[in-house]
Amino acid sequence: MGHKLIEKSKKYLWLPFTQMKDYDKDPFIVESGNGIKLKDINGNEYYDGFSSVWLNVHGHRKKELNDALKKQLEKIAHSTLLGMTNIPATELAEKLVEISPDKLTRVFYSDSGAEAIEIALKMAFQYWKNIGKGEKQKFIAMQNGYHGDTIGAVSVGSINLYHQVYGPLMFESYKVPTPYVYRSKSGDPDQCRDECLANLEQLLIEKHHEIAALSIESIVQGAAGIIVMPEGFLAGVRKLCTKYDVLMIVDEVATGFGRTGKMFACEHENVQPDLMAIGKGITGGYLPIAATLTTEKIYSAFYDDYNKQKTLFHGHSYTGNQLGCAVAIENLRLFESEKIVENVAEKSKELQQLLLELHTLPHVGDIRQLGFMSGVELVRSKATKEPFPPDKRVGYQVSLKMRELGMLTRPLGDVIVFMPPLVSTINELKEMVAIMKQAIIEVTNEVENVTA
Repeated sequence: MGHKLIEKSKKYLWLPFTQMKDYDKDPFIVESGNGIKLKDINGNEYYDGFSSVWLNVHGHRKKELNDALKKQLEKIAHSTLLGMTNIPATELAEKLVEISPDKLTRVFYSDSGAEAIEIALKMAFQYWKNIGKGEKQKFIAMQNGYHGDTIGAVSVGSINLYHQVYGPLMFESYKVPTPYVYRSKSGDPDQCRDECLANLEQLLIEKHHEIAALSIESIVQGAAGIIVMPEGFLAGVRKLCTKYDVLMIVDEVATGFGRTGKMFACEHENVQPDLMAIGKGITGGYLPIAATLTTEKIYSAFYDDYNKQKTLFHGHSYTGNQLGCAVAIENLRLFESEKIVENVAEKSKELQQLLLELHTLPHVGDIRQLGFMSGVELVRSKATKEPFPPDKRVGYQVSLKMRELGMLTRPLGDVIVFMPPLVSTINELKEMVAIMKQAIIEVTNEVENVTA
């Protein structure tokens, strides 16, 4: 049975963000999951070391989430949100507003983080048009930023590996540097932060009259390699956006729902976004629900008689799906009853100490962590920070070795991502870090021996 499934997967599937030639060489099919482990079709178990791409909260097959899904199925699976609403979508909207930054009062549902960003871009663009400032049409994006893979989201992203090939399809945006302390000339967090903020302010001085919004990941740039911004940078960006009358779009898709030790990462610096994109952990990792939250001020700019043509014309078939919203409501109840955010904040201190052990390895250049969001950057030379040659694919080889040792993750170049489910215990964290350590040692030793 297993062999037949492997052959079918190779014959019929085209997997996301995957070079299929790699998959054909090292195929993998998940059969089931329980707690923080996944099981393949051969019965082998693996720690879910990246929360099934950064979204699992409570582990797999959480009884309360299963029950919420079954209960909703007895009522209705789906009805449209175009021109009407449903009970779970309405109740979830209230709960999302309650847990979000104070100024965010309106919820617009979607199906993925990328779409939540697309909606934020359209809201920002049309907001200025609706209030008679149609000249504000441009966007500022952060270098190394990533907001998803749809065209609008790609246009405000800036990772060449993912975005460059689609250049002719993208709309132009201004790109400003973000502080990557490890790779900066000074290596000083404060200097790096201040230089980037000065660069941003200079652009705003010159172009603010034509800029609708700035988009930024909340404190951690995920896809760029888990780059954690120095303290005060996000708050500094907020201050500049306010000063120059530019809307601030904060992307909490990866960082939201407890991942960084706060419900939303922007809470670390008391930042109030004008628009906020959320997804991933919203359903605990069960179903594809996302949302864009915004302020009453922005919402009011769209509220008028129909013939004024201020309506936001956006929406997809499964927007506000009852099954997803019902699971999300139960997910948020569990967040409160099981003190998920508080526990992550506490366990993160232990995780920090565990990750420090990896610093002793000769090819670990930098370890970046905020809460349960961490990245280990591998380098050929610790002293010079020289990276491994790209063709060695060291990060990818380490991830394969980790799979062999019983843990799943996906690297970002030569950055090993460690983002376990939020309910992982200290002992489980220890076991996962030990696997990561062993894999790094074995692969980097082998690469160096071959190079030598």
